[in-house]
Amino acid sequence: MVPGDLVLLCLPCAGASATMYLRWQRSLTARLRVVPVELPGRGARMGEPFAASYDSLVGPLAQACLRAAGGARFALFGHSMGALLAYGVACRLQAELGVRPAALAVSACAAPAVRSGERYAEPLDDARLMADLRAQGGTPDAVFAEPELLRLTLDVLRADYRLCHGFRRSAVGAPLACPVHVFGGVRDRITEQELRAWSLETHGPVTLDRFEGGHFFLREGEAGFLRVLAARLLQAEALERSPESLASAA
Repeated sequence: MVPGDLVLLCLPCAGASATMYLRWQRSLTARLRVVPVELPGRGARMGEPFAASYDSLVGPLAQACLRAAGGARFALFGHSMGALLAYGVACRLQAELGVRPAALAVSACAAPAVRSGERYAEPLDDARLMADLRAQGGTPDAVFAEPELLRLTLDVLRADYRLCHGFRRSAVGAPLACPVHVFGGVRDRITEQELRAWSLETHGPVTLDRFEGGHFFLREGEAGFLRVLAARLLQAEALERSPESLASAA
């Protein structure tokens, strides 16, 4: 890497593994080095128990992100639940270690100040979880057709919903000092107002870009989304010099 390049640490959405970002390594500009950060209980960490709570996960995850960055400048990205985790990591790094990411990028996630965790409350039976997977899209049909794969997916999703339900804004130290780049789908249940409320979580500049599509808009129009993501991240220094930078693109 050369000066000005960024390591992009990517955290997965609920029910998924960090492998969801592997294809980005071939698609994003060479100035962004994509590093998927895995969570316990899935992927390469399949043998580990799921995290017991949001708070118990964020501390070790912050350390894991620092190690993954390898001393280089880095930004954090998370989709849906991954956005909450990326936010918690950024807060933990800033508050406890004085480390500020170059940027925080959050996708398809209501801001902490306005989100409600009630949709993740018990009971989390298989039928409900399957209905959620189908409603949100983004889950290949092959998952529903293969019992063992479906079982694994539902178990991961159930554990992740419990993390989301246990999230409390007061548990992490806001406001941040880094830029925050917000992304959403125009047909997602997450509203524009809920996305704009991310401006409450930082003293830095905030941008908002919305795309055609639902909760998984970033897959529906991946090429276009990745172009905008790269542009936002690589102009972070310029944005930091512009405090009034909240923008919206359909």
